[in-house]
Amino acid sequence: MYLPDFDYYAPQNLEEACSLLTHLGSKAKVLSGGTDLMVKMKHGVISCEVLVSLKELNELKEINYHQGKGVVVGARATHNDLVNSIILNEKYLSISEAAHHMASNQIRNIGTVGGNIVNAVPSADLPPILIALGATLTLVGPEGERTIPLEEFFTGPGRSVLAQNEIVTFITIPNQPTTGSNYIKFGLRRSGALAVIGVASAVTMEGNIIKDARIALGAVAPVPMRAKEAEAILIGKEYTDDLLEQAGVAASKECSPISDIRGSVEYRRDMVRVFTKRSLKAAITKGHSGEHLETAHSNNI
Repeated sequence: MYLPDFDYYAPQNLEEACSLLTHLGSKAKVLSGGTDLMVKMKHGVISCEVLVSLKELNELKEINYHQGKGVVVGARATHNDLVNSIILNEKYLSISEAAHHMASNQIRNIGTVGGNIVNAVPSADLPPILIALGATLTLVGPEGERTIPLEEFFTGPGRSVLAQNEIVTFITIPNQPTTGSNYIKFGLRRSGALAVIGVASAVTMEGNIIKDARIALGAVAPVPMRAKEAEAILIGKEYTDDLLEQAGVAASKECSPISDIRGSVEYRRDMVRVFTKRSLKAAITKGHSGEHLETAHSNNI
């Protein structure tokens, strides 16, 4: 199976890239890593006459910390860039660990953060942990730049608020007093599996009191979602295993999973209950460390 013929452009800056996308309209697609786009083109899922590559935009590969702002990740940073980032390993190892459990090493060397987000796949691993940490997206188009919360970016499976002539440029994880964060997923095999369910959490403790909590769920709704009722159960309460169980039950009721070959609605809901409790406990007791992240699979759960 071969790729269909297409024209190829590699603009030298964002202004040129956005201008090309505006001029070419629906005939053009943005090429970043291409691990998903190329497969879809080969199989005829996507019809594309022109690819506009971002390979010359090296500023979009950087991962930096900005005082007073937070960690800023370029949309062209690869998944392995997240895994190996000293900044993320120090500040949010949960993000690095989530990236480490994605796909194969070869794919992680090519696939990009921006591509993973723009694909808007409900089972994607990065959006839940980024949402739990309050990440924002910077989008650039012919009319300028706009910044939106990541949780507002997705509108449905494969759909988002991104305009045809806009480009995702940066993901910002803001400075925050979060005590700890965690991402855990359940897959059907030990390595590189799509999430049957994914749960991310970020918790701020004040002594033994949960001052703030954010819970984000993946693969159990049309878009990555916050479990806000579960969060409300936690905030202002003393940390106990029973309280975390209550939050897990609430999260399982909030989500809206489907039944498919990888799991039934009932199975996914129960996994959300179990993994919400696990994720919260890990975030509370082990901080931002990712050593506790596990990719559970069907033989050990």
